[in-house]
Amino acid sequence: MSSTPATTATAAPAAPLRRFGRFELRALLSKTPRSLLWLVFDPRNGQELLLSMPREKPASAEALAQWKRTADAGARVSHPNLAHVVEQGEVELWPYLAYDRALGETLEERLRRQPAPLPLDVAAWVSQLLEGLAYAHEAGHVHRDLQLAHVLINAADQIRLIGLEVAQDLAGAAQDFNTQSRSAIREAAEQDVLCAGLLLHRLLSGKPVLDQSDLRMALDLMQPQGRELVRLGWETQNPIPEALRAIANRSTDRQTRQRYHQARTFLRALEGWRTAAKQDEGGPIALLMDKLQRFGHLPASSTRLSRILGAAGLEGQHAAALSSLVLDDMALTLELLRRVNNALKQSGASNSGTMLNMQRAVAMIGLNGLQAAVRSLKPWPGPMSELQATVMRSLMKRVHRAGLIAQNLRPAGYDPEVIYLVCLLQNLGRLLLQYHFPDDAQQIRQLMLPPEPTEEAPHPPGMSEQAAAYAVLGCDLDALGSAVARYWGLDEDVQHMMHRASPDAPVRHAGHDTDIIRLTCSFANELVDAMVQPEGRRKHALELATRRYARVLGLGLREVMEALKPETARKEATVSHGPDAAREIGSANLTLTANLDIPPIVPSVPVEGPQASALRRRLAGEDAASDTFPEGR
Repeated sequence: MSSTPATTATAAPAAPLRRFGRFELRALLSKTPRSLLWLVFDPRNGQELLLSMPREKPASAEALAQWKRTADAGARVSHPNLAHVVEQGEVELWPYLAYDRALGETLEERLRRQPAPLPLDVAAWVSQLLEGLAYAHEAGHVHRDLQLAHVLINAADQIRLIGLEVAQDLAGAAQDFNTQSRSAIREAAEQDVLCAGLLLHRLLSGKPVLDQSDLRMALDLMQPQGRELVRLGWETQNPIPEALRAIANRSTDRQTRQRYHQARTFLRALEGWRTAAKQDEGGPIALLMDKLQRFGHLPASSTRLSRILGAAGLEGQHAAALSSLVLDDMALTLELLRRVNNALKQSGASNSGTMLNMQRAVAMIGLNGLQAAVRSLKPWPGPMSELQATVMRSLMKRVHRAGLIAQNLRPAGYDPEVIYLVCLLQNLGRLLLQYHFPDDAQQIRQLMLPPEPTEEAPHPPGMSEQAAAYAVLGCDLDALGSAVARYWGLDEDVQHMMHRASPDAPVRHAGHDTDIIRLTCSFANELVDAMVQPEGRRKHALELATRRYARVLGLGLREVMEALKPETARKEATVSHGPDAAREIGSANLTLTANLDIPPIVPSVPVEGPQASALRRRLAGEDAASDTFPEGR
């Protein structure tokens, strides 16, 4: 196997296809003296994989057997920040571990797109890496060749380490894994921790450590092996807080005894700084978490919740009837999502995915649990003033309307409740902001209004929602919603679907169920945003949104216009939320959202097969380990 990627000139004939067994070699992502990382295509499964393998093949059958035993033991270590091995194999006595490319891009690839990440983001990434590393070390396994390319990061910024036990020292291959020297494993673990410190330096400084792209080579140049010092300079692209600088410099201190010797100790220091930084700086996410503790997420807005508390005639009701009552109230809907998914996480059943089906959630929590959820809600309007409550109710109507439009637009076979709830979650940050920080929400809306026209700029645009949120909060509204979703225990698939498509980027092909659901809900939200535009700009805004999404989602203008009709929404409400919701929609029309007393917040065919079916079961909660909570939950 060639370890050097071939280059192709435009006029030159196509290079012959390079293969490693059945795999088509596409790119060499990392080459160190100890390991290789290849991006490959597996024609058998039609997917891209990452192959991690030792730099040199084992010298003997005994060495190969030892490598496979150790790598197999490492692959069985399961943790959210350790990538799952999808295949272990060998080609002509050259062993490898295979990982799904869909887990994310390498940290090296991310840095090419985002060369100067913020210190808080860097600390979050390295904390996750240390979580996985600490768990592996405590299970008796080490990495031995930690590099930027061995750290995967996805769109939700979840970190996963790959290549555990790949770069083994095969000189002692005759020695069985179970009899390896504890001191040797401890020494290798300390080198892993030191490499994590070098990785932290690389991310914060924005340049290779000691001019070495290979972290292990930089390690060999440091004292006491070499003569070099590794300390953060003052010319970094982003200012580094002093506490974080101290942690980074301790991790690579010239005196070995001053360094972090365990990943868990390093992690505690980094997590302590992250918590203090959020509190000291009064960050919006930290403040929001405090507000959630005191005031809950949203206040109850439905007058029908008294029926649940009274339980008159509800004991024998089907879960569908109870879920209709739940879906009438956004606060109760979100509270049930929080309770059910937190309970699944605590019971160890969270591997089945996030529960996004109210009927099944109601069946799991039972009438008593449902009553407890209702009692936990703050009564309307909570701490809001009368004016703030009016704006809040208008925003909730917009979100509700978007959810119904998304249901109308959904492809065949998709659960309407899942679509509605994802559409609601795409607005979670906006709802929480309006309830807990109404003055900030008003500032954002004001910044989004176009300024007064001038001769030079007769039609000046207002700020986009994201730019306005950064100007007021220092973060965008999706970040607020995602932080709460993680706090509630919602999985990364749901966090991915919660992010609306960027209004400044083209809408790409939807290849998976999560993408189809995300784009369908994003389309519905943009349509409602278009409806609140002034009448002169409304038609253009609707056409623009339709052009962005219709081809990707396999929709035509007729389907979009049909989805916007109030009678279509009324039919969908009858199916999803019961007759009361249908009557509410029936009393409204397309001018409802255009006349809301709230300024605008603006700026295909479903995949089939086992993967799609499994995702749908997860979203519906059908893979949960039990239909009831463990006793005492």
